[in-house]
Amino acid sequence: MRDQLSIVGLLVTTLFASSCIQGNHGTEEVIYRDKNGRELTEADLANATGEVNWSNIGSHNVSKKALELHNQARQAGSSGDYMKALELLAQASKEAPEWPYPLYDAAFTYLLMGQSDEALENYEIVNKMAPRGFFTAQTAVYCLRREKVGQLPPGTYKAYLILESVNDPMEKRVLLEKMVQQSPSFSPAWKELSILLDDDTARLKAINEGLSHNPDDETRGILLVNKALALNRQGRHEEALGILGDLALDQTVPLDVEQIAKATLANVIRSR
Repeated sequence: MRDQLSIVGLLVTTLFASSCIQGNHGTEEVIYRDKNGRELTEADLANATGEVNWSNIGSHNVSKKALELHNQARQAGSSGDYMKALELLAQASKEAPEWPYPLYDAAFTYLLMGQSDEALENYEIVNKMAPRGFFTAQTAVYCLRREKVGQLPPGTYKAYLILESVNDPMEKRVLLEKMVQQSPSFSPAWKELSILLDDDTARLKAINEGLSHNPDDETRGILLVNKALALNRQGRHEEALGILGDLALDQTVPLDVEQIAKATLANVIRSR
């Protein structure tokens, strides 16, 4: 059983400058100030890693028994014994009811079994338990809900996840191009396709296409980060700064989007 980690694919950056603005932080350099007056300084970016340890979410009271049950479930799932995995995950969830990890893995197990309704039900519970994200649960709910009402073909999300195992970039690009042709409103596929395109003009076109279809917050955030990087390479530094700054200051975006935006901004500032 795999952790469905989002493949961000941050692209090679070029530098953009930030100006020193006298603000609420005195003489401390303000990297960005949003329309509401909130400020982002270099100090705010100092510890940004671009990473979130999702397994820690809700894990503060998880017992050793729950951890053992969860590990046993993942082993069973990896060997294809999905019913045993679900049984063990249910026990782990009962043992640690505030921990979303067992429910997240149960959702993925149901997805592998072709039971998308049960998968969606569990992903929705995970989203309620972790409103700022848990691995790719937000994207899963977005996709499976749309499949359920006929806005996407059945099995679209499962097919999308399978693409994570495709290592050859050209093969993956061809598969993604077919996917967006079949389902042009499927934003996650536009996100992944944009990473594999050869130039920023084509990349921005794909990114904007993905953004135009009301994506989930996780997909939207990563699309915007990569849009900022492409704009920055084109010399549109203020636009790039605005996108990254807004994401870094937004306390409603998924935790990983916030961290990625901060780390991306910090990297280009340190490299100037």
